[in-house]
Amino acid sequence: MNESFGDRGLYWAPGWGCQREAMELHAVPIDLPSSSNVIIGQAHFIKTIVDLHETLAMASPVLRFGAAFCEASGPCLVRRSGNDAELTEAAVQAATDIGAGHSFVVFLRDGFPVNVLNQLKAIPEVCRIICATANPLEVLVAATEAGRGIVGVVDGAPPRAVEAESDVEARLDLLRQIGYRV
Repeated sequence: MNESFGDRGLYWAPGWGCQREAMELHAVPIDLPSSSNVIIGQAHFIKTIVDLHETLAMASPVLRFGAAFCEASGPCLVRRSGNDAELTEAAVQAATDIGAGHSFVVFLRDGFPVNVLNQLKAIPEVCRIICATANPLEVLVAATEAGRGIVGVVDGAPPRAVEAESDVEARLDLLRQIGYRV
């Protein structure tokens, strides 16, 4: 038996606690600028955009990036920064499309997420990294009366097969070509 809790759209069922009646789930496609990678995460403070910029700028003198952070209180602005106008605009567009408070989007060129992930995770206000990819990407966003939040991502195609020995050799050759294996 469910019991209603007034006009807030809440109800109770044994073992469930309070639940909202309405939640919409959206798949938000992310348009990656050419030759770029994206990192999406969650943080908790207005200073996030400054720390993202400083951390990325210090990671490599050739790294090109754009970042955007969605405030979750006060004026609820999309804060932005970067050293590449196209990537910054793309980050603003992706953050706006996602529209989830305390989320951030970073687009990179001339570097890879693996080069900056540990530094980004070490920023005190970064709570989690949700994804880092160059694949076609959709962000799964839940919307309730309280706002929007990132549930997860759909990152690329599903597996088609298990790698064979020739695939292992090709993978290791690629890692050598891009400097990650001797």
